Amino acid sequence: MMDSKYRKYYLLSLAATLAAAFYPLYMGVRVLTIMAQNGAVPVEEYPKYIIPYTPIAISVMIAVLLMPLFQRLSEKLDLLYGSVAALGVFAICERLMETKILVETQELVPLESWQMALCYVPPEQYRTRTWEAVDVLLGGYSPAFKIHFYLISLVIILSMLNCIYGFGRMIHSGNYKRKKALTIQAVTSASFLVMCIWACFTAFYRSGELTVSPLSAFLMALFFALLGITMGMFVGSFTLEKGRVLAEFIPAFVAVLTTIFMYIGEMILLSGNLYRFGNVFLFEGLGKLILAPADILIILASGGITLLLCRCLSRLAFSPKK
Repeated sequence: MMDSKYRKYYLLSLAATLAAAFYPLYMGVRVLTIMAQNGAVPVEEYPKYIIPYTPIAISVMIAVLLMPLFQRLSEKLDLLYGSVAALGVFAICERLMETKILVETQELVPLESWQMALCYVPPEQYRTRTWEAVDVLLGGYSPAFKIHFYLISLVIILSMLNCIYGFGRMIHSGNYKRKKALTIQAVTSASFLVMCIWACFTAFYRSGELTVSPLSAFLMALFFALLGITMGMFVGSFTLEKGRVLAEFIPAFVAVLTTIFMYIGEMILLSGNLYRFGNVFLFEGLGKLILAPADILIILASGGITLLLCRCLSRLAFSPKK
């Protein structure tokens, strides 16, 4: 009976993953087809953000496909095997796409350089924007800008596989102790993925200036905080029964650290600057510290929300049985 349930779950997971990965996979096939025909991808035919989302889709699909194999090898280490396999596939696919796919602008440029430009402005504004010599966004290409790309990819891959493998292990073993933690992880992971898709199509309505609109500011703040919360809940799903201190404060610390790394990635992308939400004290850097009070509040919010979620889970886990 358990094998039958697991088999159904596996096929459902595979179908759901394929459905979620359809558009990134379609983008990858489309670009490779254009490359095979023309040797380069014209700007107007380039699907937005093929990297890192097509490599993410491929890596998650392969890890889900191999889930029964990894669970046969080890029920305790199946997620580790799946994560290592997925991250390895991601690294290979990402690097090949970055360096082998060319985008045709005024000249042929590798996809990684073109993707860096898309972080500044939406693709439809790339040719019409006035690029001034003093504009901070005119810095030369640096591979370090991909820190936040890789961080986002890591969080998506790990959190999604944690949910898929975790629920699969529960069905296979009949042990449902992690059910509540994995349910919250599934909600945060799905929410963060939706934010990523939204950003793909809108770049959160940035115009290429350092000072962004209130809507853009709100969405960016939500994105940064949710990134940290998702990674914090990934850790929290494993520390649930390790005592209240470990179960609550370690995930919160990981959430804060993840959000800080995201800010570091943005600073590198913007040559030591950050997007600003306004010109008042709340949104201005604190002396030599590039972070503004608003940025610090976002970082603390990611940790605080993670702490509250893990505290609720911890109290449920350690509450006396009736």
